[in-house]
Amino acid sequence: MSAAPQKRRLAALALGAVGVVYGDIGTSPLYTLKEVFGAHGVPASAANVLGALSLVFWSLIIVVSIKYLLFIMRADNRGEGGIMALLALAQRSARHVPRLRMSLIALGLFGAALFYGDGVITPAISVLSAVEGLKVAAPALERWVVPITIGVIVGLFWLQKHGTHRIGAVFGPVCAVWFLSIAGLGVLGIARNPEVLLALSPRYGVDFFLRNQAEAFFALGAVVLAVTGTEALYADMGHFGKRPIQLAWFNFVLPALVLNYFGQGALILHDPAAVANPFYHLVPRFMLYPMIALATAATVIASQAVISGAFSMTREAMQLGYMPRMPVVHTSREMAGQIFVPWINRVLLVLIVAAVLGFRSSDNLGAAYGIAVTGTMVITTLLALVVARYQWRWRLPAVLATGACLLTVDLGFFSANLVKVEHGGWFPLALGLGVFVAMTTWRRGRELVVREIRQGGLALAPFIRNLADHPATRVPGTAVFLTANPESIPSSLLHNLKHNKVLHERNVLLTVETLDTPRAEPAEWFEWTALGEGFIRLRLRFGFGEDPDVPLRLAQCGHDGLPFDMMDTTFFLSRETVVPGRHAHGMAAWRDRLFAFMAHNALSATAFFRIPGNRRIELGSEVEI
Repeated sequence: MSAAPQKRRLAALALGAVGVVYGDIGTSPLYTLKEVFGAHGVPASAANVLGALSLVFWSLIIVVSIKYLLFIMRADNRGEGGIMALLALAQRSARHVPRLRMSLIALGLFGAALFYGDGVITPAISVLSAVEGLKVAAPALERWVVPITIGVIVGLFWLQKHGTHRIGAVFGPVCAVWFLSIAGLGVLGIARNPEVLLALSPRYGVDFFLRNQAEAFFALGAVVLAVTGTEALYADMGHFGKRPIQLAWFNFVLPALVLNYFGQGALILHDPAAVANPFYHLVPRFMLYPMIALATAATVIASQAVISGAFSMTREAMQLGYMPRMPVVHTSREMAGQIFVPWINRVLLVLIVAAVLGFRSSDNLGAAYGIAVTGTMVITTLLALVVARYQWRWRLPAVLATGACLLTVDLGFFSANLVKVEHGGWFPLALGLGVFVAMTTWRRGRELVVREIRQGGLALAPFIRNLADHPATRVPGTAVFLTANPESIPSSLLHNLKHNKVLHERNVLLTVETLDTPRAEPAEWFEWTALGEGFIRLRLRFGFGEDPDVPLRLAQCGHDGLPFDMMDTTFFLSRETVVPGRHAHGMAAWRDRLFAFMAHNALSATAFFRIPGNRRIELGSEVEI
């Protein structure tokens, strides 16, 4: 590709990143300084304003610019990012250290669970903050803030089933207008009080801590709101690439954010009463309503990024075996990443509306916001340090020095947010804990089911040898038996032989495996072995970011000498009914019941693997765990 088209493509990707990647962090100016100096914040003195601005600026530099864009984004799993991709990469890096590997799984799952808690708070606080501009424009409209917010959120979730690829084209331009607007407002504010630029020096942040001490530490719980959304930088790396995301940040997003924060600070220096809502008080009166509309559009886009991230993470978790199978709908024929998970969509909608109705204002939600974000930030750093040590082969002193620097900031933010637990921080923590319990229960339950199946299975090799001496009646065609244990006879095969007294001419024992990479390379797609007597052992492999389309992958086997005619192929599957039991090495009884409930409501394997309904036979079996 020549230089000019390459530059145009890079610019287009950077513009797309402005809309999708930076929507969340881009709407943080709506509420960050309001929380720093709000009812539970520090007094809005001149020294405190400069100190808080210095903390916000250096948080953007250290957390976003240095940690995420220059360090974390190096840990790409074949170009993909996000905490599930990082977990898979860290597991692979530490595969020779079993104890560390188990700890990494627990850490990664808890980080992913906290992401769902963050995914509930982010749309609620973002949209509420935007609509609350009505209270500044016309105080009499205050009673309409919550109903309008709920209406916007319901509309956003209703759109999900239709796909976002059509409206996604406008995300970048709308957010570009948003960033230009907030930058312009910031310039107007700074022009009134240029001394606010002194806060670019870290000295004012240090003075803020020395002067306020404990109050300064608690103020970090509000300052961290300026860097919420940083996980999106990493999670969306696979969609846009590292370079466009970095260009958009350093050349456009960061300057716009800094200008707006400093403009708000200049306004507060001039009029301390503006702390009630410094963002909207910075807006000229005649521009208030257009700015409220633009802010609402920007927060909808920010919320869309979180919702899409929840859909993508859910599919990855299903593929990696940490969540039960659910229907996944592709909403675009052109873009593979555009998916819709109906069950997750409904649950998120209910929880977000409940958060809006329960907290009723961005000030109250601000007290709940941050603990899930900072918890995920700490976990991301720990996983990336493991990758640096075991995959990048960094020396231990370098890993320890990097970890000390990054974790000092992360743990400082996390500790400051712990005081929010009783003021609403329990809400995202409770959501995260619930998701964590469900994910670990599903993972452990599946391990127990596979263990029971393997213990109750008959060895395959003697069975095949016995067929040579005692041939069974054969019928034309191919039978595919899905099995988790390719070394034993699938129960569906035994049932078929017992009841129908026949075997097919060709019998394929199929095992579907999920790799710890987002996409399987062509050389990894399949592996087959002829076992004799018309039996074939076949393994199909998919990446955790792919949809496991078994018929399509079987068709590709023909290029390797194993042709499949779908009209002459029948799929046999065992549908296990899980029954809670009393095993010494099992789970607690309540977890057994939870797993049985999830297994009962999970999408069938046939639908998940896209096996045609008219080509399959399902045989039931009961498994006690």
